Amino acid sequence: MPAPFKAAAVQFEPTMFEKERNIAGLLALVGEAAEGGARLIVTPEMGTTGYCWHERAEVAPFVEPIPGPTTERFAALAREKNCFIVVGMPEVDPTTDLYYNSAVLIGPEGVVGTHRKTHPYISEPKWAVSGDLGHEVFETEIGRIALLICMDIHFIETARLASLKGADVICHVSNWLAERTPAPYWINRAFENGCYLIEANRWGLERGVQFSGGSCIIAPDATILSVVDGGDGIATAEIDPAIARARTVWGEPILRQRRPELYRELMTNTFAWNPGDFFRLYGHQPLPEGRQAKVAAAQMHPGDDAGSNLREIGRIARVAAGEGAELVVFPELALTGLARPSETALEADSPILIDLQSLAADLKLHLVVGFAERDGALCFNSAILVGPEGALGVYRKIHLTEAEKSWAEPGEAWSLFDLPFGRLGLLIGHDMSFPEAGRILALKGCDLIACPAAIRDRFHAGHEGTSVAQPAPIPTGPDPLHWHQYRVRAGENNCWLAFANVHAPLDGYPGHSGVFGPDTFLFPRQETVVQGNGSYVLMTVDTGSLGGPYPTHVVRRKDLVLMRQPHHYRELIAPRAN
Repeated sequence: MPAPFKAAAVQFEPTMFEKERNIAGLLALVGEAAEGGARLIVTPEMGTTGYCWHERAEVAPFVEPIPGPTTERFAALAREKNCFIVVGMPEVDPTTDLYYNSAVLIGPEGVVGTHRKTHPYISEPKWAVSGDLGHEVFETEIGRIALLICMDIHFIETARLASLKGADVICHVSNWLAERTPAPYWINRAFENGCYLIEANRWGLERGVQFSGGSCIIAPDATILSVVDGGDGIATAEIDPAIARARTVWGEPILRQRRPELYRELMTNTFAWNPGDFFRLYGHQPLPEGRQAKVAAAQMHPGDDAGSNLREIGRIARVAAGEGAELVVFPELALTGLARPSETALEADSPILIDLQSLAADLKLHLVVGFAERDGALCFNSAILVGPEGALGVYRKIHLTEAEKSWAEPGEAWSLFDLPFGRLGLLIGHDMSFPEAGRILALKGCDLIACPAAIRDRFHAGHEGTSVAQPAPIPTGPDPLHWHQYRVRAGENNCWLAFANVHAPLDGYPGHSGVFGPDTFLFPRQETVVQGNGSYVLMTVDTGSLGGPYPTHVVRRKDLVLMRQPHHYRELIAPRAN
């Protein structure tokens, strides 16, 4: 096991057309970090040249092969200081004369390895081609190191590949923009994979584009260990490979709990064609016509008496129905309680479940309610969907915690339902710790994911505010819920998400239930979160499109699903190692 070591994230503002100045500035900052004891030092995306190039011809004078003159200058520093350096730069392949947005890992012995950006942002296709080297993890004397570049990390698959290949730390070089940083996507990728993330972002204004800064080092438990807000600077912190190799989220062995046998659809791209045409092909399971609808996420503290729980569910449902709700989502085990699920579990023909169906029929709305389900000798952590037409179906939780394995069997199938306003998918609590789960529902065409939950561990964090000016309406001030894991889950899949969590502060359940919108970068945010001791929130979701044959709403267009590169993802469906 490699020993703990000091790492550094360098924040820097390059100047276009001044490559020598940029390299000299980066060498100075890297040298300063190395003098301070850093063994791994990460610099921003395209830090040697700047980023906003008009076209291939404009960047042509500044591209280089790897290895090449620039990498040799950093290699000399790495040899002198006995450290590892990540450099972001435009690369030319001498064999093909193709250009790439690349990051190179350089050590005391020279170039260790290169990552070419696989998932391009808007600007790369103006001059570069998508990377063809996959997503490698490089074994070094200080630990296992993965490289990702900016937009790569929008996609759950890239960081997951790094984690599955054993990365202790993901070095993310970026030119991040359009939000306050450290960005929630960065935090999620470290947290959901149980590894460190070193974020080297640029700052400043280039060709009218404002970059966000916020370079930082993030621990596997989502703690921001060190951060630079605006300006050139260096964030430093200790990396302990032993913590990363535990691969835990909330103490759960996250990689061992994966269900790759159920992830085959990750290798598909169902949004590569017009989704309106794709999902109605051969008349099989066409998407419902989209429209606006009111959806509520409710929170409560269920006890062990199903009758009392049902009365509280009814109280909240009636109030929400009176405000026009068409769907209300309740927490995990809301009907049967948290303490003794194997004893309070209900059979499918239980009078309590019949009464729940009658409630939905009387109120003329749909309800998603978590409960412990008994099927013969087996128990499941389940959620039932009921509506005016009766019981539509039950979803059995696929990803169980270690504690749940003492009483529940895992589910074996994803559940989707077509409601009058859109396609609904169900997940429960710990399922959402696995980014593969939400992605599969998105690939199946879900407009909305309902997630009953009983999460007491931390899934959110605040932000004190940033000094980096952003164009309106991007917020820069303090935010107590800057990072909310379930907001990220909605945005990364371009789905609406109704997260209904248990609210019992004295027992450690924080609530923070909400309905989150399908576009993380749309401000003001399309979301509503329960505040204080409130019992529910109501949000108008929209799954419709404005004319024409192609969807115009992001929830039906799913840009971040369309831009996936599934040919890189094969390891995600490999059988679990024992």
